[in-house]
Amino acid sequence: MNKKRFIPCIYLKNQAAVKGFKDYTLVNADPVKLAFEYFENGADELIVFDLSDDDDSHEKALDSIKSICEAIAIPVIGAGNVKRMEDIKKLIYAGCAKAALNYSKSGNVEITKEVSLKFGRDKIVACTDDIKEITSNDAVIKEFVSEIILLNEHNIKEAMTLVDCSIIASLPDASLDKMMEILRNDQISALTGPAVNDNSKDYENIKDICRANGIEVSIFEPSVKWEDLKKNSEGMVPVIVQDYKTDQILMLAYMNEEAYLKTLKTMRMTYFSRSRNELWIKGETSGHYQYLKEMSADCDLDTILVKVHQIGAACHTGSYSCFFNEIMKTEYDKTNPYKVFESVMDVIKDRKIHPKEGSYTNYLFDKGIDKILKKVGEEATEIVIAAKNPNANEIKYEIADFLYHMMVLMAEKNVTWEDITEELSKR
Repeated sequence: MNKKRFIPCIYLKNQAAVKGFKDYTLVNADPVKLAFEYFENGADELIVFDLSDDDDSHEKALDSIKSICEAIAIPVIGAGNVKRMEDIKKLIYAGCAKAALNYSKSGNVEITKEVSLKFGRDKIVACTDDIKEITSNDAVIKEFVSEIILLNEHNIKEAMTLVDCSIIASLPDASLDKMMEILRNDQISALTGPAVNDNSKDYENIKDICRANGIEVSIFEPSVKWEDLKKNSEGMVPVIVQDYKTDQILMLAYMNEEAYLKTLKTMRMTYFSRSRNELWIKGETSGHYQYLKEMSADCDLDTILVKVHQIGAACHTGSYSCFFNEIMKTEYDKTNPYKVFESVMDVIKDRKIHPKEGSYTNYLFDKGIDKILKKVGEEATEIVIAAKNPNANEIKYEIADFLYHMMVLMAEKNVTWEDITEELSKR
């Protein structure tokens, strides 16, 4: 059985969150803050509807959507102002896990196949308030669309019988009993809309009630039960905490059973403080929360390793990691080939901020974008020439030169390696 999801939505107008598609009453002047509140309360995903009227407002909305995607660790569905493939690309490049095609616009139906083949069916959602737009395009939806956002609650019952695709049903308001009645249908994969927004502080309780009534929701069940873990003399298990992106070790803490289960339920790292003799939600006072990405136990089941999305610093001293007191060190080559790009990029960015006399990098920055682009083009040509020669070392040198100049261009345009690697991972 598919786990049902609760997906709040943000209606974005003039870079602020408003009440609805036609009601521009201000809900929150900071949509990123609102998105983070939904995320913290246990939302499974988030839909952002761009309600902008012109190109300039649309570009600013995309900036807001990008900031939202960067701030929260749940999938974001971008919707609104989609007219062509380029608009889908911009939403996905902004960080959205999925982009929605408004099927009330015939042009969006026509580009469904093209964008689905380009970005993948799992990234394309159809959005409509008219059941006829779904049934008349049933074949296209089946093949090229992953889900449907149904905006008209009056069409839900009909859609559940006519549509052979997962439906995210939007509700203006609904009782808990009504929500559960709708969620019991196999076609309904999620609920969204004002009804979900208004209950954002109760997601955990609602999910508990759903489970008690046989409706599977996205609460993680551990494959290793607490009783199967080997505890220390205090009845606890040590937890090694690691950054999920860089693999950097951040800290060591301990869990008792309550902390273990609460972490799995809320996805926020919760430990047991031995000094205070109480549960401790990491970041509750500092705001430096840790969001669980992965949890595993070692071969003896007496130590837990977690990978987390760390907000701010892990250490109470302000250091990102608690492990900074060097005890001893031998001479060794600590070059991490995966971090060389970031290291070189740091030097280039530092030159941009703190110019150094005689620096070739500063020479390029001083000459400006045209000079940088000219050098990138020249180095790309040098790679082609070197590739035709039998000496393998020559192409190695030329690729290195090209990458350096490319990084200068990246610094000039404020593009990071994280931006690039995230984009590559999506393809």
